[in-house]
Amino acid sequence: MSLIDKKWMIEFSKTKEKRLKTRPDLESKNKTIMLIGAHPDDSEFRACGTAIKMHDDGARIVIVTISDGSAGHYRMDRKDLAARRRAEAMDAASLVDGKSISLGIADGEVEPSLANRDKLIALIRSEAPDVIITNRANDYHPDHRYTAQLVQDASYMLMVPNVCPGIPPLRYVPLILYWGDQFKRPVEFSPDVVISIDDVLERKLDMLSRHESQVFEWLAWVDNMLDSVPPSDDKDGRMAFLMRLYQRRPNHLFSERFRPMLLARYGENGRSVVEAEAFEMSEYGYQATEEELGKLFMGY
Repeated sequence: MSLIDKKWMIEFSKTKEKRLKTRPDLESKNKTIMLIGAHPDDSEFRACGTAIKMHDDGARIVIVTISDGSAGHYRMDRKDLAARRRAEAMDAASLVDGKSISLGIADGEVEPSLANRDKLIALIRSEAPDVIITNRANDYHPDHRYTAQLVQDASYMLMVPNVCPGIPPLRYVPLILYWGDQFKRPVEFSPDVVISIDDVLERKLDMLSRHESQVFEWLAWVDNMLDSVPPSDDKDGRMAFLMRLYQRRPNHLFSERFRPMLLARYGENGRSVVEAEAFEMSEYGYQATEEELGKLFMGY
């Protein structure tokens, strides 16, 4: 008997059509890309430059947040912050005509439980993504680690009919990609593809700016930069501040860290790439060939 609760069963059993395809569609323009992060803004920081490119190429974007983001503030209480961050996440996703979904688990309390796994299985089956992009399981934040664990634990079960029997199973496991990180233990991140996002960086920062409570308040407070945040009516100043905040994150280092891969991908143009996103194929998902990965990211 599935432990999935009635709310999620109702939410994700609305679509009853059979999942007839037996492998993810990595070549079609209208493929579905699902980004799964522990918190609102996780996906935007790590992978939404590439998601923007995929959206522009015709892909459907689904951004999933496992937690409600209600812990990350220095003055707002959980209830008000959860509502605010939900609205911000939906606003950010709208910039890529995307669907924003939250499992609503309390921030800081994500666990790889059977009940949470069933919720994620139901969600993934309902949206039938071709590609899932998420973080690796070695990470400083427990919510991040357990989000990755939930994705891993759900991956094979997506095809098992007697697990969450109220939701039709997929006949394939999506391609699962990990977005880049700086952690070295137990295993260092090793990308299969590195993508320049210089041409969409302004749009990525725009998506991030919609997470106002996070980038202009919480992270600014954590980084001891709160006093230098421009007022809300100074859009140019805020975007400049956001760029400085972004450059303090590991993503900003990827272009130098993976310069040989950028040169292999873009030739001499790879020398001038400033901002990049990197992805590693997970062993838990569909095992794409080098040719299939090339087609997935063709033109990016």
